[in-house]
Amino acid sequence: MEQYIFLNDMATADVAIESRGDTLEELFTASAMATFEVMVDTSGIQSKTRKTLYLEDPEIDGLLFDWLAEIIYLKDSEFMLFGKYDIKITKNKNYKLCAEIFGEEIDPSKHDLRCDVKAITFHLFEVYEKDGKWISRFVLDV
Repeated sequence: MEQYIFLNDMATADVAIESRGDTLEELFTASAMATFEVMVDTSGIQSKTRKTLYLEDPEIDGLLFDWLAEIIYLKDSEFMLFGKYDIKITKNKNYKLCAEIFGEEIDPSKHDLRCDVKAITFHLFEVYEKDGKWISRFVLDV
């Protein structure tokens, strides 16, 4: 089961998050959900638009970093909010992500907007497996 918590005591000017999942897909979903929850009440996002993303990296932490950077980029470049994710991660030589993400254009009259996330940072960034669970910690620049 994917989940996330905000780590209020880890970053004073930014937002620190710890996300967890039984699988890599759940971890990546929880991380994306937490990222958008910082910006908006995600319960108000409808799945009107679908985008397909393909990413690849030799390391799982690099893949998660690229994943979060990409969805933040799409928010900025296409004025989109996302609230649903269908992710598949495979590993041969590299980790490969194929994801369908669902959302809609930002509408301030409809969406309960919070603060804007500018970027994912490398500060305190980590991804690891412990006791059969995947865990990540990351800081968002707001």
